[in-house]
Amino acid sequence: MQKVLITSPGIKKALRRYNYKQAIVEYVWNGFDAEASSINLDFVSNEIGNIKELTISDNGYGIPNDLLQSKFTPFFESEKALDPSIQRNSSAIHGKNGVGRLTFFHFAQSATWTTVFESEGRRFKYNIMIDQANLDTFSATVPVETKDSTGTSVTFEGIFEFTAYNFETDILEHLRREFGWYLELHVENNFTIKLNGNSLDYDQIIGDKETFNHRINDIHFEIRYIRWEQNLNKEYSRYYYLNSHNIEIGKETTTLNNKSDHFYHSVFIKSKYFDDFVLKEANNQPTLFGGMKSDQLFKELIEVVDQFLRSKRKPFLRYFSEQVISDFEEDNAFPVFGNNVWDIHRKQELENLVRELAQVEPRIFSRLNVEQKRTFAHLLNLIIDSGEQGRLFDILNEIISLDPDERQELAMLLKSSRLSSIVKTIKLIEDRYRAVNRIRDLVFKKSLGANERDHLQKAIEKHYWLFGEQYHLVTAEEPKFEEALRRYVYILQGVDEKQHIDHPDKYKEMDIFMIRQNMQNDSIRHIVIELKHPRIGLGEKEVSQVKKYFRVILSQDEFNGSNRFWEFYLVGNKFNKSGFIESELRNARHHGEKSLIFSDERYKIYVKTWDEIFADFEMKHKFLNEKLRLEREWLINEEQDANQIISDLSLNSARRPSQVTIPNS
Repeated sequence: MQKVLITSPGIKKALRRYNYKQAIVEYVWNGFDAEASSINLDFVSNEIGNIKELTISDNGYGIPNDLLQSKFTPFFESEKALDPSIQRNSSAIHGKNGVGRLTFFHFAQSATWTTVFESEGRRFKYNIMIDQANLDTFSATVPVETKDSTGTSVTFEGIFEFTAYNFETDILEHLRREFGWYLELHVENNFTIKLNGNSLDYDQIIGDKETFNHRINDIHFEIRYIRWEQNLNKEYSRYYYLNSHNIEIGKETTTLNNKSDHFYHSVFIKSKYFDDFVLKEANNQPTLFGGMKSDQLFKELIEVVDQFLRSKRKPFLRYFSEQVISDFEEDNAFPVFGNNVWDIHRKQELENLVRELAQVEPRIFSRLNVEQKRTFAHLLNLIIDSGEQGRLFDILNEIISLDPDERQELAMLLKSSRLSSIVKTIKLIEDRYRAVNRIRDLVFKKSLGANERDHLQKAIEKHYWLFGEQYHLVTAEEPKFEEALRRYVYILQGVDEKQHIDHPDKYKEMDIFMIRQNMQNDSIRHIVIELKHPRIGLGEKEVSQVKKYFRVILSQDEFNGSNRFWEFYLVGNKFNKSGFIESELRNARHHGEKSLIFSDERYKIYVKTWDEIFADFEMKHKFLNEKLRLEREWLINEEQDANQIISDLSLNSARRPSQVTIPNS
């Protein structure tokens, strides 16, 4: 019997931070440390599906008998816990002076090693046994000569209760993250890990992969890049340098390592340049033979690879930045903005700033809790409103360490983001004024010969924002109620089904039907607009037509619900002389809403003249008009005819998306 240098409780205390998955991979690393190229994990289940035995075997050089004492009697300077999550600086040797061989107590009662080693041209075989109750004691049989190939297998018995399914699922995921990069490093050497005879497939954690060649001063480099979908267990994002014999001569972290952006990557660089390369120079002294890090050629190589990585990282960061926006929205971190055009653009400007900051420096958004997200979003909004983006650069520069390229990119972003937003806002407001002027001409200029169907209808189809921000156009002009209901259900539920309405007025056609969903309070708001020819005076007949739409909608369950609200607008140039509209307005005056003629909890009917519509627009945009100091006269251009106006409006940047279409319909 041989004794290790600390007690069994001391060993367990020192190795307490391991879990069973980390313990198992230590045995796989032991195999690779012994120069194995093939590792096999095989388990046997009992009749109820639990694992009763696990064996890990390799084809390495075995455990020479004369090294047994050093391999199984680890020395600890203290009983301080060893941390399995610590990053390793070498790909070659992973063993911790025998520590890994004692971690089995996390998942099994006992371990038995059968090993074959070679000595002086002869091979010998023997066994080593350890029980988890007495980790400070091991026993070994006498080596006997054998013809078996060198290698080691360790069998664990008394497995704690793991179902085969759960074990296989968990250990496969852990093995991929632990060894994916290592198998890729040795892909040309055909290194394998197998679980019950099946090779470990780590392709599913590869998000992107590319190989390219580069030549510097007639020296050829083969460069393989991999982006991992998950972080690797104990491995940073690194450059791996391989010589012409596929032997790793060293590795270093990349310039984009540990950026808190989930851009996990590995770069494998193979070249004869590394056949005589010294990665670590003693006292920075030049070597007599071979290359070194201070070579201009090496610096140029790293610059090329670094630029390649940055080109790969940019589209990835765009996706990452959208995730940041989504997280902020889910946590209600953004300030509350209104639905007017100015607030919409303020919100877009804030989102764009967050989005672009996330792309330039993801660490800003790393590990923020909900309250911190809200605080940061409100701070950014205040800085945008104050125009002090330069101050934000100073603040961020003090909080995080930026390299020169990142510093320049962030400074340019903060200088340009507000200007870009202002330019977009000015363009939108200009085009809204231009659109209103065109529609006003259609309504009031008799010489243009505008009519309801060919001109007013088409103009409002493109610019229905006049009646409300952030609405979706469900139908315009032609679709009857059953088709409108079909599209309505499709928008809300994503279901395309033919709809049936049992009502005598179901064949009526709404001019404009819009919908807006408010996710925060789960409400759905609708607007139905009936447009009349400029020469038609509005009266009882026209109101009756709108009420027919109202009654059809009331008759259909899909259109009704406690969270659904409806507004109907009858729009024309003037009221007729009957006095009917004026009477209806007086009767509804107690509701306190302008232009309202009917109100019933979730349903309202309004009658508006075009002059009122244009006046509402002027009032809503008065602040913006003054703030941006638009030259209104410059926006007013005489058009040849009504058709030319419609053509112009269809290209106007203020236009809204067309009515909803159902794919494959």
